[in-house]
Amino acid sequence: MTLSSLSVRFSAMAIGVPVAFALIFCGVVLMSYMGMFNTQIIAQNMIAGADTFTLLAIPFFILAGELMNSGGLSRRIIDFAIACVGHIRGGLGIVAIMASIIMASISGSAAADTAALAAILLPMMAKAGYNVPRAGGLIAAGGIIAPVIPPSMAFIVFGVAANVSITQLFMAGIVPGIMMGISLVIAWLIVVRKDNVQPLPKAPMKERLTATGRAAWALGMPVIILGGIKAGIMTPTEAAVVAAAYALFVGMVIYRELKPKDLPHVILQAAKTTSVIMFLVCAALVSAWLITAANIPAEIAGYIEPLIDRPMLLMFVIMILVLVVGTALDLTPTILILTPVLMPIIKQAGIDPVYFGVLFIMNNCIGLITPPVGVVLNVVSGVAKIPLGKVTTGVWPFLLAQTIVLFLLVLFPDLVLVPARWLH
Repeated sequence: MTLSSLSVRFSAMAIGVPVAFALIFCGVVLMSYMGMFNTQIIAQNMIAGADTFTLLAIPFFILAGELMNSGGLSRRIIDFAIACVGHIRGGLGIVAIMASIIMASISGSAAADTAALAAILLPMMAKAGYNVPRAGGLIAAGGIIAPVIPPSMAFIVFGVAANVSITQLFMAGIVPGIMMGISLVIAWLIVVRKDNVQPLPKAPMKERLTATGRAAWALGMPVIILGGIKAGIMTPTEAAVVAAAYALFVGMVIYRELKPKDLPHVILQAAKTTSVIMFLVCAALVSAWLITAANIPAEIAGYIEPLIDRPMLLMFVIMILVLVVGTALDLTPTILILTPVLMPIIKQAGIDPVYFGVLFIMNNCIGLITPPVGVVLNVVSGVAKIPLGKVTTGVWPFLLAQTIVLFLLVLFPDLVLVPARWLH
């Protein structure tokens, strides 16, 4: 039953059926197989999938990201990073990584952050003599830090699907996200030695202070969001509303780059992105309910029963499985398809669900820069007008670096668990 269910789902996607409809179709097939087909069950589960207060965070964080890019917050963050480290050899690459981490703590969207960085930094890097495909690969790899460092829409979707505390996921993602950034710095400094680059002139202290002052409002946003959640003042959903309101205020009143006439377009873009994600969530809840009703997790657990008592080996096997699936599916569908199947096994093996959630999301993020799909690679290719094959070639050193970080966290779980307990 497990294999037939998955084969129906992937076959539907292979012939071009949108993922959400493939999930519903899979549910219909599974219900028919079990002799319990009922359209009312499908409708009820889809409505229940959207009727969750926690999911309100998704549209507001998406809106905050759109407002941030349109209101000038992203550009000031990049200017701040350039003033700080742009003069170092390979400095523009470090700027890209630094800006990725800062922007990740604001929007939580890999595609949006990558598009903003690629549009601003890649022309500068090309002019300075950097290998452009490699620079594009670095920006793509930096962009996938966004779903790991809070606030993260991926953690929200996983938390709802797995019934895991989103606040704990947020706090647990901070250190692994920073480790991903550090791994990119190391990999970048190794590969950039081959490039004959011209570093930017060192910014005088006055210019650095000016750039810091201009970016202060943008840099204050993650402090408010994470500080509010950590202090217990705001839930993740409330923090999303605050983030959107803050980005709107800064863009319109402080920086004055966001005009009233821009708001309909910004809101429409956020609504389109939200509708796609929410429809996926609704459709996935149908499959999740049926997966539970059909006792599929127990069936899979039977196959891997020898690994239940060996949690580390089990985690290695699951991470390899997710890496393979991630090469063919986008982030949200992978979370929604695999979470209801894997979580009962994780709990049976005694693995911390928050720890698993962080590694699971990291793994799915790596899939965003892995061919043949590589959604974030496509973003860089489209924005920078670089052939996808060249960006794919350029991303490999950074893909390898982040995969090493992932498996280090499998080997040493305390790298996630200890900071998570301290931050929480």
